[in-house]
Amino acid sequence: MKFADWFPYYQGIRSEFGYNSEKDQEASMILSDMIRKKALNPKVLQKKIKGKNVIVIGAGPSLEDEKALKFIKKNKKFVKIVADGATQFLIENKVKPDIVVTDLDGNPAALQKAEKNGAIMVVHAHGDNATMLKKLVPKFKNVVGSTQVMPVENVHNFGGFTDGDRSVFLAEEFGAKKIVLVGMDFGKIVGKYSKKKMKDAELKKQKMEAGKRLLEMLAKQSRSKLADTAKKPVKGFASIKA
Repeated sequence: MKFADWFPYYQGIRSEFGYNSEKDQEASMILSDMIRKKALNPKVLQKKIKGKNVIVIGAGPSLEDEKALKFIKKNKKFVKIVADGATQFLIENKVKPDIVVTDLDGNPAALQKAEKNGAIMVVHAHGDNATMLKKLVPKFKNVVGSTQVMPVENVHNFGGFTDGDRSVFLAEEFGAKKIVLVGMDFGKIVGKYSKKKMKDAELKKQKMEAGKRLLEMLAKQSRSKLADTAKKPVKGFASIKA
């Protein structure tokens, strides 16, 4: 998604949640400086995704259903793009993520293990995670940087807001043939893998609702085939069973 097309959606999110775009931009610059010598070219994502079937794995409560794990393992040829906290679930169940999309809220040990196992780390910078960027980014060997504001050197804007919907935007951006959602519930219950520390559950639910709206928008213009294993699939995504 072009930044000019994404920016109005970001402005709506900024207004709804009271974010400071200057802090978001500052965090992007911090990340840019940190990864100057170890930034990956986004073409590695295109090579991994283009023309492929993709599973986007979120940390919603349905991820904890054994059917979800069976579905992931059964479709082992699908590219696995994992949203932050769901990385821990996969590591615990001996499944290797292909791409991890994270703003570093997830379990640090699981994120590092995923990279060690070969995952491409797409690390997101925003105004609230500068401290975690400084703490964890040095522990990664290579990184693709992402932002929700103006792109800067080695830090890109692929669209999306939460780690989950941003994973879908990423798959769409790089030409996935099919995108299947697993563990992407967008409901009122927050999954146990969703975040290490939950300060405000209501805010988390509000963010998920915003992410869901973005996916509904994306579905209207997506070039990929879209499917969802949730009981209440995102509008515009075909319903399939896990």
